[in-house]
Amino acid sequence: MLLVRPGRLSDLDQLEVMARAARPLLHSLPPDRAALEKRLALSQDSFRADVTTPGEEFYLFVLEDTDTGHLHGTASIVASAGYSEPFYAFRNDALIHASRELKVNRKVHALTISHQLTGKSRLTGYYIDPQLNGTTATRLLSRARLLFVAQHRERFAPEIFTVLLGMTDEQGDSPFWEAVGRKFFQRDFADVEIASGGRSATFIAEVMPNYPLYVPLLPPAAQRVLGEPHPNAELPYSIHVEEGFEPDGFVDIFDAGPVLTAAVDMCESVRHSQRHTVAAGEAADGGLRWLVANTLCDDFRCAVVELPAELDEPIRLPDGITQHLELAAGDECCCVPLQLSGARR
Repeated sequence: MLLVRPGRLSDLDQLEVMARAARPLLHSLPPDRAALEKRLALSQDSFRADVTTPGEEFYLFVLEDTDTGHLHGTASIVASAGYSEPFYAFRNDALIHASRELKVNRKVHALTISHQLTGKSRLTGYYIDPQLNGTTATRLLSRARLLFVAQHRERFAPEIFTVLLGMTDEQGDSPFWEAVGRKFFQRDFADVEIASGGRSATFIAEVMPNYPLYVPLLPPAAQRVLGEPHPNAELPYSIHVEEGFEPDGFVDIFDAGPVLTAAVDMCESVRHSQRHTVAAGEAADGGLRWLVANTLCDDFRCAVVELPAELDEPIRLPDGITQHLELAAGDECCCVPLQLSGARR
């Protein structure tokens, strides 16, 4: 079965393979072994730490096939984006230009560099093996993180966001970067993408313009990709929108990819999550696929389980599931329907 769990240092080799396979390149999953090892070490420390307010913690999850031990994906949460330095994005603004004499009143779309996302929690580092893209595993990997957030609210900010891949061509070049970023950095998109890390690097504020960029003055190719997800990000985009994330407030500062934001308490996985006590005995016939997670931190586990559409209290899980989820009779688990359209409002 496929299971989401916290990453371990022993996962480094497989994580490096995924990072090098990711196309387009992900700044949140750098193909650098030393950087990945540092992130895994920070993640392990974060899961084990006693936390009362979000800080520099970083939580890395992996998607594991429990039969083989093979990892098929990874996804992460940054507890507080820009904890040590501001997190930068472009904010979509509408600037008014008016002349009473000429009877002109125009609202002009502009992009303004902003660090308003600083301090919010961030979903990041999402990668899944291409052969599993579009399967149940896609939602499991993405949404398991929000079940973790739902059970450990003290570790995260009240608001959360994610930055998805923007449009690039087959060579990995970004039309928006060519129109804007290259003019200031004089470097290739991929080089600065990795150097920027989490979009909190000081050089962003030092080099990028601090005055509004008027969108109508940009080349048509750059205007067309504003807020457009890369084809590889279209499914994650739709999953986040189903969760209640909203686009259009911001775009990524380098490739103009969509930035989606939400209040944690309004996320569907948080609103509709249910706590149940686990009981011993034979499981009832399943009729609906649920995400089921334990309530632990360092030993967090989440999987897809078929259960009745209406859950009784206590619930009985299929054979083998309780062991994989590190659950025993009397423990609590957290459940939410896999398909959010099935969530009860």
